[in-house]
Amino acid sequence: MAFDIKSLIQARLGENYDLHDRHINRALVKVLRTIGFDKVYARAEGAYLYDREGKDYLDGLGGYGAVNIGRNHPVVKKAIADLLAMDMPNMVQMDCSILSGLLAEALLKRFPPHLNAVFFCNSGTEAVEGAIKFARCATGRNKLLFFDRAFHGLTTGALAMNGTGMFLEGFGELLPSKAIPMDDLAVLEKELATREYAAFFVEPVQGKTVKYPADDSYYQQAQALCRKYGTLLVTDEIQVGMGRTGKFSSFEHWNLEPDIVPIAKSLSGGLVPCGAILTRREIYDKTFSRMDRCVVHSTTFGRNNLAMAAALATLQVMDDEKVVENSARMGNALIDGLKGLAAKHEFIKEVRGKGLIVAIEFQEPKSLRLRAAWKMIQAAEKGLFAQAVVIQLLKDHRVLTQVSARHLEVIKITPVLTIGQKEVDRIVNAVDASLAECYKFPGPLWEMGANLVKASLSVKKST
Repeated sequence: MAFDIKSLIQARLGENYDLHDRHINRALVKVLRTIGFDKVYARAEGAYLYDREGKDYLDGLGGYGAVNIGRNHPVVKKAIADLLAMDMPNMVQMDCSILSGLLAEALLKRFPPHLNAVFFCNSGTEAVEGAIKFARCATGRNKLLFFDRAFHGLTTGALAMNGTGMFLEGFGELLPSKAIPMDDLAVLEKELATREYAAFFVEPVQGKTVKYPADDSYYQQAQALCRKYGTLLVTDEIQVGMGRTGKFSSFEHWNLEPDIVPIAKSLSGGLVPCGAILTRREIYDKTFSRMDRCVVHSTTFGRNNLAMAAALATLQVMDDEKVVENSARMGNALIDGLKGLAAKHEFIKEVRGKGLIVAIEFQEPKSLRLRAAWKMIQAAEKGLFAQAVVIQLLKDHRVLTQVSARHLEVIKITPVLTIGQKEVDRIVNAVDASLAECYKFPGPLWEMGANLVKASLSVKKST
């Protein structure tokens, strides 16, 4: 019998969560069912997901930043289809494919000229792993420096630079590394002066908390200190690059000249896994230093034709549709709209962001009655208020968002970069209406919070 993927999906769609519960990640299924995120999406286009009934959901997650140009972009789909029709040789390995050469050329045009060598891989965390190896080989040093609250990936090398304890629990000893606070140059210099650190890894805008230095000169001074003490500066652009912050690369906001830049996620339009490391030629050549070391760092699928073609098409779309410029413009509109809500809602502590990576941080309200409800939720687990708002946004307004991290009262919004004013208004109005529900006590949102409290206490009891 001929294989028919369309018929298979049509026949089994709806079994998603049962299949995952039986065969994949039961804990994830339980979470999604608890918070009402167990939707069955049947189609996706641009900024929207659609369920089997055809209802639209505005995607404020953007695949964790993997679909910056919109879901299922026709130009990228056509490039993949055209390539498959050509029957080109793929992953010969002992050759130099044309597509990876063309993509390296196209990418480097978008970066400062001192970044002139590229290594292709499959994902963001793999790009960080490669950056660690390049930095260690180039400097002869072992230790890594990073910011509190950082997130650079979940493979064991990248995990050593994770600022959230939950992700570290149970995985044993990791690479030698140290977290430092943002905005404290004295602490940074004290560590760098030991001359033990191969690299200082920074997300110029932190992907988890959407934070960046309060002192606009901090990054330039940090870069100067790295140069002084021989530590390489690595700017992790995996989530905040590719136009996300209103610049092609987020380090451009501070006019930095990083030594190594890992990128991934949206590089191939969200359709094929793809990552890359951009660096100085002299750093690259320290790793690939002799003929017998020409594959000392390698990955089987890293230069595969599908990823390269998808990435080339993605870059063309970004140019043709002025995606970066739209990110800056719509990001300003979204941030302004959300900041306008702060005067109405005492729950809002701060709205911050650059381009279309935006955070809303909540605080304890001043009203006595609401403060009691807030404290009830906080007593069980900090962060449950933000989670209740996220649930409300999806349930009542079909806007998909996320809490930025466990124990933080922060919602993060990262829609696709092609949204217009209509989508901005929908997000702002949904947040406004959801927060308005908070003033009804008792009311649906607080009932939701109480259910989250019960779930949280149940988890604590079972562990």
